[in-house]
Amino acid sequence: MSDDTKKHNDPVKLDMGTDEAIEKFAAVTKEENSELDNPQGDLLQEGEPGLVIFRGKEIRQVFHENEWFFSIVDVIEAIVGTDRPSKYWTDLKKELEEQGLTELSGNIGKLPMPSADGKNRKTEAVNTETLFRIAQSIPSKKAEPFKRWLAKVGYERIQETQDPEIAIKRALLTYKAQGRTDEWINQRVQTIASRKILTSEWQKRGVKDRQYGRLTNVISKQTFGIKTGDHKEIKGLKSQNLRDHMSPLELALTMLGETTTAEIAKQTDAQGYIENESAAHTGGRVAGDARKNIERRLNRPVVTSDNYLPGSKQKNIPCDSKK
Repeated sequence: MSDDTKKHNDPVKLDMGTDEAIEKFAAVTKEENSELDNPQGDLLQEGEPGLVIFRGKEIRQVFHENEWFFSIVDVIEAIVGTDRPSKYWTDLKKELEEQGLTELSGNIGKLPMPSADGKNRKTEAVNTETLFRIAQSIPSKKAEPFKRWLAKVGYERIQETQDPEIAIKRALLTYKAQGRTDEWINQRVQTIASRKILTSEWQKRGVKDRQYGRLTNVISKQTFGIKTGDHKEIKGLKSQNLRDHMSPLELALTMLGETTTAEIAKQTDAQGYIENESAAHTGGRVAGDARKNIERRLNRPVVTSDNYLPGSKQKNIPCDSKK
């Protein structure tokens, strides 16, 4: 049996953790980038400095090991407003380490950054993920808006060719800033990875442009009994991303349908729209059967109007409802 056949015969994996999902996403992205005519573009260089502004306060940053590192004392000053940010940071770091965050020190680097006298001096700095954790521990009204701000600027100007995980990292940080639960974030990250794998398969198999949306609707109709547009309408969404407003159960079924579809397409070597549509029907039905079994057990529909929009009304709507 060839390696390709063995790979295509691997069982559908639906229990990925967040880290594994990110790795799979990165692997597919790398493969796609390798096929580009000019994959590099204008990449950031190691040691390249930057400056970002949070509520009028300048925060120094430097590009290191393919990600931005931010000056910790600059962030402390911006959030707390103290005129002794170094002293505040020393006390906070000690407190965090006493609370058991022993790995914090290992995530802090001393990187050269421009100082007030114009010279580059080594400054304690951390990457976006570690900075988010530090901000969570600061008792300030500005901490929450800072986390939302960081979700926007933390990965600016970094391209997928430089960091294949960048898109999923941005999403992960945004969800954390929105206060989503770890369970929901893990499930959402898995669906991002499974979607990436599926669309990559479609691209290899000759699916074109608008056909992606048509195939997605086929899977949705088989999985939930409704197309994606109807699903969005039930949840009261307009321009928002449907999956960002799904429940963990809706996300799990979405992942089941798309992962099964990708596996069937590989197993049957589906080519072009018609053959991939057949795979989508079959993959979606697998998820649809699972959904119906779940609804019988729970005695309630899986698809509801629940969403993450502020002030929205919550009510259940049958997932097989016809329009």
